[in-house]
Amino acid sequence: MAFDYKKMLKRELNVGLKDRQYRMMGGAAALLLSVFLGNIFLLLIGIVLVATAFMRWCPVYSGLSKSTVDPNEPAPDSGSHSGTESH
Repeated sequence: MAFDYKKMLKRELNVGLKDRQYRMMGGAAALLLSVFLGNIFLLLIGIVLVATAFMRWCPVYSGLSKSTVDPNEPAPDSGSHSGTESH
C-alpha cells in the first residue's frame, strides 16, 4: 500500500458518520484527560481527532486512498440556505 503525498493534500470527504462519532468521542476524551494529566501529547491527539471529525476529512485517509463514507449516508450540508427561511 503506497502513500500518495499529492493526493493527501487534496481535500475530499472521506470520514463517514460512524467514524466521525468515534473520532469526536475519542478526541473529547483525550482532550479531557490531557487537561487533568497535563499531557501535551494527549492534547495534540485530541485536537487532531476533533478537527478531522468536524471537517470530515483526514489527510492520512486521503494519502492512503481510504474512505469510511457509506454511499447511502446523506450528504453533508454545504452551508447555504435553501430559500426556506422565515423572516
